[in-house]
Amino acid sequence: MLNLFSEHEKIIRAEGESAYPNECCGILIGEIDGQGVKTVMHTEAICNAREDDEQYHRFLITPEDMMKAEQTARKRKQDVIGFYHSHPDHPALPSDYDKEHALPFYSYVIVSVNKSRAEDLTSWELTADRKNFEKENIF
Repeated sequence: MLNLFSEHEKIIRAEGESAYPNECCGILIGEIDGQGVKTVMHTEAICNAREDDEQYHRFLITPEDMMKAEQTARKRKQDVIGFYHSHPDHPALPSDYDKEHALPFYSYVIVSVNKSRAEDLTSWELTADRKNFEKENIF
């Protein structure tokens, strides 16, 4: 379960629209309670490092950007709890590529951006056996 405050949802949607027709990406920083509920406290926008001609359907977060996000989380006494990206002109469903590059535990928020307008926003968590994504409730 993911607790995503409206201010963070607005940021993700706006970044998706701004990056259109390319994918945006970023990191979710926050806290996890005793029941495993993840609460987003901060979003860290990342410049999509994928090659220019691939950004319309792929994103890349570099190890350097990941390390910076981890440092930001530590300073805030929080954790990296997930990632977000947009799907330009495609549904907010994880692709095979998303599954190949995901890790269990993290939340993966996807916003569908159709004709430069953010629409559906979903969250997914990869199962421990890495075979499937399970839809994660957002509240």
